Amino acid sequence: MRYLVNGEEMKIYDRNTMETYRVPSPVLMERAALAAAGEIVKRLPKSARVLIVCGSGNNGGDGYAVARLLLQEHCEVTVVCAADTTRQTKENQLQKEIWQAYGGEILSQIPEQGAYDAVVDAVFGVGLSRGVEGGYADLLARMNELSSFKIALDIPSGISSDNGAVLGTAFRADLTVTFAFEKTGTVLWPGNEYAGEVVVKDIGIDERSFLGRIPAVAAFEDVDLAGLPARTAHSNKGSFGKLLVIAGSVGMAGAACLCAEAAYICGCGLVRIVTPEENRTILQTKLPEAVLTTYSSAEGLETAGLAEAIGWADAVVCGPGLGTSDVARAIVETVLREAFVPVLLDADALNLIARDTGVLRQVQGEVVVTPHLGEMSRLCGESVAHIQSRLIETAKRFAEEYQVVCVLKDQHTVTSVPSHRTYLNLSGNAGMATAGSGDVLSGVIGSLMAQGLGAEDAAPLGVFLHGRAGDAVSERYSMRGLMASDLGEGLRLVLRETEQTERNRKV
Repeated sequence: MRYLVNGEEMKIYDRNTMETYRVPSPVLMERAALAAAGEIVKRLPKSARVLIVCGSGNNGGDGYAVARLLLQEHCEVTVVCAADTTRQTKENQLQKEIWQAYGGEILSQIPEQGAYDAVVDAVFGVGLSRGVEGGYADLLARMNELSSFKIALDIPSGISSDNGAVLGTAFRADLTVTFAFEKTGTVLWPGNEYAGEVVVKDIGIDERSFLGRIPAVAAFEDVDLAGLPARTAHSNKGSFGKLLVIAGSVGMAGAACLCAEAAYICGCGLVRIVTPEENRTILQTKLPEAVLTTYSSAEGLETAGLAEAIGWADAVVCGPGLGTSDVARAIVETVLREAFVPVLLDADALNLIARDTGVLRQVQGEVVVTPHLGEMSRLCGESVAHIQSRLIETAKRFAEEYQVVCVLKDQHTVTSVPSHRTYLNLSGNAGMATAGSGDVLSGVIGSLMAQGLGAEDAAPLGVFLHGRAGDAVSERYSMRGLMASDLGEGLRLVLRETEQTERNRKV
């Protein structure tokens, strides 16, 4: 697991490093400049022409230090001071004086004539919270217009380190060299589009500098897949959980199939599908391993024994392809009333609940909700644009209000666990933006819950595994044409690799 930090957290960890561990600020700045200069030199020709635009804060100090180091690498460096010199930090002033001592000049504006191999943005850094306007907006626009390789130090100026929002206008980088920890704002949209390639460099601030204040956002990595439920040798199908999948309507058998198949692939021992009678032939043909409970009406549903099926299960997935009919509404109401095991609510179950979200407070067991942006809009009454600009905030608020694990799906899915951490998923790719992908995700998370993982672990780990499956398929074939049914193969590839890694670790 790795941590993602915002501007306030980074400021605290920076201060903790200086005050508790006695590392002077100029030392941290020098290490940051050395790291950034090293990355820049690797990407530029010898004797490259570099423009560096510096602000008045410590980000600008980094810029002056980088200018000096590039000068020593025989680059032709032009430095522009884009700030009120009466408001410089002492670290900025020191680095500026060092630059001048080496004979470096400082201009007040970008020369009208001049071509550069690279433009380095050292104007604002991670502490920016206000909108960029006036002369600064004009400056960033001018920097963006230059036909050069563009590099941001720590974060592109004008991007919020908290949520990736563009604060009026922003520098559009090809490369962002960030320090100590990756910033949340360079992962979330649209900040990720402005950051380009992001390289995280160690400058002497690590997890010891947290001093008990752990970052609020974390991301899973491949090593965390070791937390998947173990497969003991002395076992049977009942040892690995029973998942009830309530999915599919007439003409939507695929949703039930994708969900249930993913659950089996991820290790679930038994999967039982509750679905309309019309789906029987399709599901028995496509997934003969599944146990079927079918219905043809509300009365038939009651006769089929939905309450008994819920009592049989170790976990329940409800909603993929379910529709919003009166029968579907009766199903969701029964699940909310009868389930004492972990429940995942997806798709149409969420659309039905959106009419009265208060029913979520009535559920006895753990609940995971997995809305995409449109479904979340219906659940919380906010516009899609509003939600997309506040992904973490929206997921966290909903999770806390209803005491559910909220998996808010987007390019980088946010999983918020009430009174705990928020996870930002970094696996997956654009090929997964295809019909049925969410049904597979529901099956993955449901499977992990049925096998005994708590919802707070199963949801973010399932999201990561699902994304890695998409990556594995796209690496083998292509993002273009990736179908949800391909994700089963991806899951098998990732799980095989994880098991091999675990065996090698034990040797």
